[in-house]
Amino acid sequence: MNVAFERFVKKSFTCFLLIGLVASCAPQASEEESSESVEEVLAPEEADGIFPYRRLSTYGFFAGEMANLSPNSSILPYQPASSLFTDYALKSRFVSLPEGTQASLEGEELNLPQGSILIKNFYYPADFRKPEGERRIIETRLMIHEEGGWEAYPYLWNESQTDAVLKVVGAEKEVRFIDQAGEEQVINYLVPNKNQCKSCHNKNETLAPLGVQTRHLNHDYAYESGTENQLAHWTAQGKLVGFNGKAAHPTLVNYEDQSQTLNDRAMAYLDINCSHCHRAEGPASTSGLFLTYGQKDPLKLGIYKTPVAAGKGSGSHTYDIVPGDGDASILLHRMNSTEVGVAMPELGRTSIHAEGVALIREWINQMEKK
Repeated sequence: MNVAFERFVKKSFTCFLLIGLVASCAPQASEEESSESVEEVLAPEEADGIFPYRRLSTYGFFAGEMANLSPNSSILPYQPASSLFTDYALKSRFVSLPEGTQASLEGEELNLPQGSILIKNFYYPADFRKPEGERRIIETRLMIHEEGGWEAYPYLWNESQTDAVLKVVGAEKEVRFIDQAGEEQVINYLVPNKNQCKSCHNKNETLAPLGVQTRHLNHDYAYESGTENQLAHWTAQGKLVGFNGKAAHPTLVNYEDQSQTLNDRAMAYLDINCSHCHRAEGPASTSGLFLTYGQKDPLKLGIYKTPVAAGKGSGSHTYDIVPGDGDASILLHRMNSTEVGVAMPELGRTSIHAEGVALIREWINQMEKK
């Protein structure tokens, strides 16, 4: 057995035992106190090259105050064309590649070398009308390309916003904010446990990244140096090989961009929110409902398709999509629910994405009835 990997296994086993002991033996405390007590037991004093670290700060991703989420010079920011809905949380994303390595494009796939780390931060502005103002970071999720493949690790931020601690058992946090209409909102935000990550990040029963396929990244990003296609920028930075210009690769629209066609916006929404399961390589492949961006087959899209096994999820409806009647469609019914066993996606949200529901309703309603 590789010595470094053996150390990782022994250390991880010890860490999980300690987490269990802390959770079962410690007196009840606030979330911050609980996180910090685990941090004191598990956090190494310095990085030793064996992942995962107990504290997010140990990785050294960010320069200056942690809460600013300002990446150091070796970290690349990125943004998928469309964003997965997660209870209205805003997100910032970065990728860390090992020094001297490059990512590569092979068809639809962006291949990241071993040692790469995808960094996704989830946060809420105090007032969504002032998104650049005061904010609260809830969690940071890391996906690390280790020797045996990809692994996911959720980190929970403390109340003082100075650091985040590995929280393999997940957490629930009450989040308050003012929405775009000036109304106060309260959400019970769920941080997934480590095992739940594979529920969505599942490709042929193997943990895999989402939102970094070619079609998600083949668009412009506003860098400090100026606006540039992300894949072109990575290539210019010596971080990517195989990019042959935007037109040579698939691309996706932003479903929030109302200048795009309704069909493209709806398909982009379904792709980023649903296709990680509803695709041939996903855990919902047996449903026969495939919601990837380029899907053209009406039956695979759900048009006049009866569900394989929806149970109570179908409500009183017969077909996944009834052209011209969104409210008679199972697809919309499940999007418009938070009930366990009905709501889709099953994980990642505790609220209804009103704007997403409106988009898909409009898309179905404009379909020609047959």
